[in-house]
Amino acid sequence: QVSRAIVELMRHLIDEECLDWNPAWEIVNRVFGYTNHTILPEALETWPVSLMTNLLPRHMQIIYEINFRFLEIVKKQWPDNQEMERKLSIIEEAGDKRVRMAHLAIVGSHCVNGVAALHSELVKNKVFPEFYTLWPTKFQNKTNGVTPRRWIQQSNPTLSSILTQYLKTDSWVTNLDL
Repeated sequence: QVSRAIVELMRHLIDEECLDWNPAWEIVNRVFGYTNHTILPEALETWPVSLMTNLLPRHMQIIYEINFRFLEIVKKQWPDNQEMERKLSIIEEAGDKRVRMAHLAIVGSHCVNGVAALHSELVKNKVFPEFYTLWPTKFQNKTNGVTPRRWIQQSNPTLSSILTQYLKTDSWVTNLDL
């Protein structure tokens, strides 16, 4: 998962490679891109802070520092708006504190996208509109590149041959009008 990898790379760069925070963060931010796979807010993964603190105490220290620095950016964009800070915080404060893994992935990545054009639009406008307002150029569309026709061609050569014979061309793979 991108979120945990972001924190682990930060830990490695700071603790083992002895980089300062800012150069380490620049590297992390250039390395990671986040592809969101769900548009259902209730399906976005969160982890209890208590569990992560017990299992990965150094990682939680790094998450808190990432969140602190990120919230400074939020405060500059929306001064005196605690509601926006609450919405965007990596740490969900209501009830049992939880780490919002998608928020961490967005903050730590150089780009964010859905799995298709429509999904990317929903991610920008419905799931994470405040993040999109903050960083509109970070949100992009990248389709995963696997099309059903190319998949058929690669995974089922027999069916692919039948389609090519019937259509009298192999351009059915890329020409969606056939």
